[in-house]
Amino acid sequence: MSSTTTRLPGPAAAPPAAPGDPAPGDPAPGGPAPGPRERLRRLAVRLGPVLAVYGVLKLAGFTVFLVLLDSAGDFREKHFRFGGGAHPWDVLGSWDGWWYQQIAQHGYDPALTPVPGATGMITLEGNSAAFFPLYPALMRLVSEVTGLGPYGAGMAVSVVCSFVAALGIHAVTARLGGRRAGLVAVGLWAVWPGSGTEWAVYSESLYTALAAWACWAVITRRWAAAGVLTFAAGLTRPTAFALVAALAVAGLIAVVRRRENWRQPLAAVAIAPLGVAGYLAWVGYRMGDWGGYTKLQEGAWGHTFDYGRHSLDVLTSVPVGHFDYLFAMPMEDLIGVGVVLLVPLLTVLLVRLRPPAVLVVYTVLSYLTVMGTQQYFGNVSRYLLPLFPLFVPLALAMRRLSGPVLAAVLGTAALASGSYAGYVLFELGVP
Repeated sequence: MSSTTTRLPGPAAAPPAAPGDPAPGDPAPGGPAPGPRERLRRLAVRLGPVLAVYGVLKLAGFTVFLVLLDSAGDFREKHFRFGGGAHPWDVLGSWDGWWYQQIAQHGYDPALTPVPGATGMITLEGNSAAFFPLYPALMRLVSEVTGLGPYGAGMAVSVVCSFVAALGIHAVTARLGGRRAGLVAVGLWAVWPGSGTEWAVYSESLYTALAAWACWAVITRRWAAAGVLTFAAGLTRPTAFALVAALAVAGLIAVVRRRENWRQPLAAVAIAPLGVAGYLAWVGYRMGDWGGYTKLQEGAWGHTFDYGRHSLDVLTSVPVGHFDYLFAMPMEDLIGVGVVLLVPLLTVLLVRLRPPAVLVVYTVLSYLTVMGTQQYFGNVSRYLLPLFPLFVPLALAMRRLSGPVLAAVLGTAALASGSYAGYVLFELGVP
């Protein structure tokens, strides 16, 4: 692993541009300063293919998802909080989306409220404090600026952030393997298991956008930006501690190997954990219990860190057709098992490429956190969705494919993702 900007050669791929080389459509150095129209044209040349690839593939999968919802019609019989609604698109604001809408409208009231007479696993009432604040805060901001309701505002934030995430994934992958590999990685982001939450009232798109650009900032040694982006990620999801640790490792390597000014990496490392730590501390203070967040997750949702016992139970049951474990959702869990087994393989391939350390540390720690937690196992496809560095080895291999073959592979996956990444997640399981 290296903390420097690494370029990975590949046969049959155009050599990636050096950091100082102009992008396609840029003028020769020393030319006249471009006007506004020319700058807009260059921006379109640079970003247009990324946005088009992601938008077309994602729209295809999203359309299939809505068609499946409407044709099956099961959502019409379900409660609007749990995968139901009057229209197919209402499903996108159910489950966690309902909680985010409540926070955007009413804010927080952290409390540990016992369920009267409960003695089993679920002993506490659900509380909005289980959901981190940045995403609903952006929903509230968009709602006030545009007049959209909480559902529309949440969808707007998620869709915009999904494109920002696509740009960040492209930026990181292109530095490692060229622009074509970056476009393939963007395509994989559109069709990956769990990607149904990218265009839903969920925080995955926001978190992945922050993580991708934070990693890019580390790779390009923009330490202040890396610290701020990681801080923001910590206000989005609790798993951001993996990103904080990855930033810390990269900062240490940068200081030790390059002998660069230690103040900038140190400042980034100091800022980075304040988001996640600050929110957890605030929740604990409001609840009157510094471990309140953990108790809420365990008592209201059954989520607890069990060092992988539940994951092992699922991984040894599903392959033999047994679904008698906790929170069993057969279809969703089968997809989850496939994703869980694929991650170590892709991680090995990623490490063999000797990428910047921040990518490896972020990926490994995020994976271990998800696997070590007792939860609805089918959720792992969503929880592992932000592990975008796993797209890098696949993108570097797939960039060798011809344009028509690549379009056929990603296009087919996009259509199928309406089922495995959308319908199965929201209707045959719990996202």
